[in-house]
Amino acid sequence: MKIAVYGKGGIGKSTTSCNISAALAKRGKKVLQIGCDPKHDSTFTLTGFLIPTIIDTLKEKDYHYENVWPEDVIYQGYGGVNCVEAGGPPAGAGCGGYVVGETVKLLKELNAFDEYDIILFDVLGDVVCGGFAAPLNYADYCLIVTDNGFDALFAANRIAASVREKARTHPLRLAGLIGNRTNKRDLIDKYTSAVPMPVLEVLPLIDDIRISRVKGKTIFEMAEKAPHLQPVCDYYLNIADQILARPEGVVPQDAPDRELFNLLSDFYLNPPTVPQPQGELLMV
Repeated sequence: MKIAVYGKGGIGKSTTSCNISAALAKRGKKVLQIGCDPKHDSTFTLTGFLIPTIIDTLKEKDYHYENVWPEDVIYQGYGGVNCVEAGGPPAGAGCGGYVVGETVKLLKELNAFDEYDIILFDVLGDVVCGGFAAPLNYADYCLIVTDNGFDALFAANRIAASVREKARTHPLRLAGLIGNRTNKRDLIDKYTSAVPMPVLEVLPLIDDIRISRVKGKTIFEMAEKAPHLQPVCDYYLNIADQILARPEGVVPQDAPDRELFNLLSDFYLNPPTVPQPQGELLMV
């Protein structure tokens, strides 16, 4: 099964992806996570360091694919999750989508795609061009990470549009949304009422998750010495279990940009009124 994780930049995709990969490994699956962000820090939480990228390795080998071995580009992370970083072109030049394509090409030549139960692509930001939508060409499911805010849901809608477009020619489905770092989900619910799609999980704002990212550890690794974090692990195990159940998923019918802009803006401009409790009657 191949999964592509998308979401607005800075929303916590990489941390979420690493913890989902670790959760899938906890369920006994052989997992490969492919970082598709030119920052090449997708797998830092699994490995604890910035691993060499595919592009770095190809450059060292003078782009002779036949001289690249799996151990040159695949690194083992926490829980036995294997990790690859695609890397990216120099800032301001080239195409990230091209790099993703070359990464998949190389991994196929190494027969790496046949060894794993789950391959998870962690993709940069919201979809802004065909290049960054490239991982959807290889995926069975897309997951969208969002928070309960306007910008993240606006980006989610753009990603949903890309899934809808790719689903015309690929057996791709949107498995659902993952709410991240939010104690409320009212705007998420408003969006999904207009653009129906499953919500797999909503994770509250938990400082330990942010700290685990900084330490280069998954929350599962931290929980080994801090058992009080097990309930946090359960959020990711729940997502993993839903993925392994092979959800039906949806081909989303995204909202037109202007309609969505008005829908989400209205939430802030005309917030829903909360019924006030009735005061007790004073009996005289």
